[in-house]
Amino acid sequence: MASPAPSRPRSLVAPTISMLVMAAFLIGLGIWQLERLQWKLGLIHEISERTTAAPVAPPPEADWPKLTQDRLEYRHWQVTGTFDHAKEIRAFTNLPDAKGPYKGVGYWVLTPLIRADGSTILVNRGFVPEQAKDPSTRKVGQVDGPVTITGLARWTEDRNLFTPADDPATGNWFTRDIAGIAKAEGLSRVAPFFIDADASAPGGLPQGGETILAFPNNHLQYAFTWFGLALGLAGVYIAFILRQRRQPER
Repeated sequence: MASPAPSRPRSLVAPTISMLVMAAFLIGLGIWQLERLQWKLGLIHEISERTTAAPVAPPPEADWPKLTQDRLEYRHWQVTGTFDHAKEIRAFTNLPDAKGPYKGVGYWVLTPLIRADGSTILVNRGFVPEQAKDPSTRKVGQVDGPVTITGLARWTEDRNLFTPADDPATGNWFTRDIAGIAKAEGLSRVAPFFIDADASAPGGLPQGGETILAFPNNHLQYAFTWFGLALGLAGVYIAFILRQRRQPER
């Protein structure tokens, strides 16, 4: 009786190619996260320099159509004009960590600042708690006449799936939407940015200086995760090779 033919080892070409492709993909993701880390650190440093620089006048109205958010947001600007308090709007917010005494559920108060040349810049004068939503409760802060405001340049806020729709008819705003506010209040020649005021109004409300400067930076953690997965994949591959050598294919 003829003896059975010796078994041949299973080909390792396919699993090796698969492992190399997957490892290259994971390592590539890790390298990409390291690149994002350097970008984020540079961004944080640049914004820190912008917010602490001496305030200057914003670009002239003729340049407004060419302004870009990435180059100008958080610049420290100074503007002069007269508030149109009749067109103040309040945008709902929650401020759990405040620099001033007021925090929690409340509103950002945005008021048009009419400049001498007739152009308008929206100013986020700051935060007010729920009980101070009505301007009549903070009359001392409704300043008349020309004022000079310093603050940080901001752009229209992004919406997400959980942001309720703004309802200008009832005065319910959930985003600081420059175009929407300008349309609802009949404003013209409005800047494409608004300014977060540095200081509080007389009487303490609205409470200024509450710009949220939080930039999550988890890129190093993500990079270690991808590199760790690549290392784990290599370990699995080595274990597979050793098993194949001990248990040849039947």
